[in-house]
Amino acid sequence: MPNTLLTVSQITRKAAMTLHQKSGLIRSVNRQYDGEFGKAGGKIGDTLRVRLPNEYTFRNTMTYSAQDVAELKVDLPVSQVGGVDMQFTSLDLALSLDDFNDRFIEPAVSVIAANVESTFFQSMYKKVYNVVDGDAASFAFSHLNTARQVLTDNLAPMAKRYAVLNTTHATKFMNDTKGLFHSANNIRDQYTDGIIGQTAGFDVMESTIIADHTSGTAAKTTTYTVNGAVTANGSTTVVVQTGATTFKAGDVFTVAGCFRVHPETKVSTAVLQQFVVAADYAGGAGNLTFTPAIYTTTGRQNVTSGGMPNSGAIVKVAAGASELINGSLAFYRDAFTFVTADLPMPNGTDMAASSTYDGVTVSLVRDFDIATRDFKTRLDILYGFAAIRPQLACRIHADG
Repeated sequence: MPNTLLTVSQITRKAAMTLHQKSGLIRSVNRQYDGEFGKAGGKIGDTLRVRLPNEYTFRNTMTYSAQDVAELKVDLPVSQVGGVDMQFTSLDLALSLDDFNDRFIEPAVSVIAANVESTFFQSMYKKVYNVVDGDAASFAFSHLNTARQVLTDNLAPMAKRYAVLNTTHATKFMNDTKGLFHSANNIRDQYTDGIIGQTAGFDVMESTIIADHTSGTAAKTTTYTVNGAVTANGSTTVVVQTGATTFKAGDVFTVAGCFRVHPETKVSTAVLQQFVVAADYAGGAGNLTFTPAIYTTTGRQNVTSGGMPNSGAIVKVAAGASELINGSLAFYRDAFTFVTADLPMPNGTDMAASSTYDGVTVSLVRDFDIATRDFKTRLDILYGFAAIRPQLACRIHADG
């Protein structure tokens, strides 16, 4: 009886399933927009504009007061593409699917998953402006509990909260919580979903792909001050006085006198609003770009009416001069979104197919190279991501 050869559909289906299983970080974020790209057959460079919820101010009189509704949108581009190149023969296709997976699919998909999640994390981490300052201290349960407070203060729902810890922080976390009760469901999740614990309202995961961030040369107490108050709604640039030190994209800072307000009542919290540097700054007098955009009025108000006051001191948070930071990240699911899309399949090749499993799409193409008489195979993924509600995330900085 002749051997039954594996088909390209079986291979890509197994690859998509394996990638889904190995992508714990990606599984924990919003995936609702996969279908939008699937309907249109997403292409490299396609962008979806994600609408954010409207925000309003409260009227405490009987008099009607019209409010302008200006919807904010976040671009979700599908511009990232990557993959693994490999070779297998027709004889290899005679293997069982499990054997073929062990030899070819799983090693290739492991590399894809690690690099996709690393790219995602490095980009999204620098979009997050809330930070728990554990600088010069070892990671402790209290840092995670403070992150819980930050998410709650920003009105993140209590469910679907996740904390992704680097391996050093995860070890400290497990030592701190080893004496606590863990239900049978918690133990099961450790094996099925990569969850190492559930506490402070978070599903806690460990990751080896969390990227380091080296801060700019500016010390915590910088020499920079605001040169002209920033109060205009939507502002993302502040003019700073002369200084010689630098900021790196991803550095977090506060401005003296610029306080965060409650998202709904718009009352000052007496807590300084944190901002993240959006682009590297080389030093000297000039324009420092940041997020989130400042709103001093309307339903989107996020800081007190004085905005960034003139001559307000700029202070770095959770990092000193040129400090290497290996942080962790706590977030609500909808802080970030991730999508994959189909790549166009070529005609006239030996093998070509794409498969989707639970929203994760991968494609495989194999063809014969007449120059070398080899079958060349590529496994690809087309994907994109965006921070759609970064206020629902919080970085955790601790030295060890």
